[in-house]
Amino acid sequence: MPDLMYFLWGSASGLAQDAFTGLVFFVLTLPLCIWVAMSDLRHMLIRNNAVLALAGVFVVAGLFLMPLPQYGWQLAQLGIVLCVGILMNALGLLGAGDAKFAAAAAPYVMLGDLRFIILLFALILLGSVATHRLVRMTPLRNLAPDWASWERKKDFPMGLALGPTLSAYLALAALYGG
Repeated sequence: MPDLMYFLWGSASGLAQDAFTGLVFFVLTLPLCIWVAMSDLRHMLIRNNAVLALAGVFVVAGLFLMPLPQYGWQLAQLGIVLCVGILMNALGLLGAGDAKFAAAAAPYVMLGDLRFIILLFALILLGSVATHRLVRMTPLRNLAPDWASWERKKDFPMGLALGPTLSAYLALAALYGG
């Protein structure tokens, strides 16, 4: 079993994110992650003010929750992911809002948890796509008939997977953090 834990988490003892830090970040970011998912479902748009708020929470709270060198490296991840996201957006691989959200979420993720978050994102993305497509074909769609995501046949509201991935990661960090 420790080999499986090491494969999934990068260590046999749990996630690299500190449990207390994970809990505080989870509580502070959950409303923003819900907002991003709902906005993307309704408008196929991740709003800049939601992304700026997510980044702002890290900038302020991270200063109190992390040692300064670690805080600096986590902030560097924001810049790196933003550059990669801009390039991917320019190549038409993802939307600008998705790239900006990924950049704002990057500082919350410890580098040692990268394999775990990729797996978590893949699972949540599969579930989100399947659920969205299924609900779109059923009468449940009538609960929110004006959502733009129902009409965009080729596009998927990635915020529906991105927001829950960050929230799930931080919740799991609060439970299993190092």
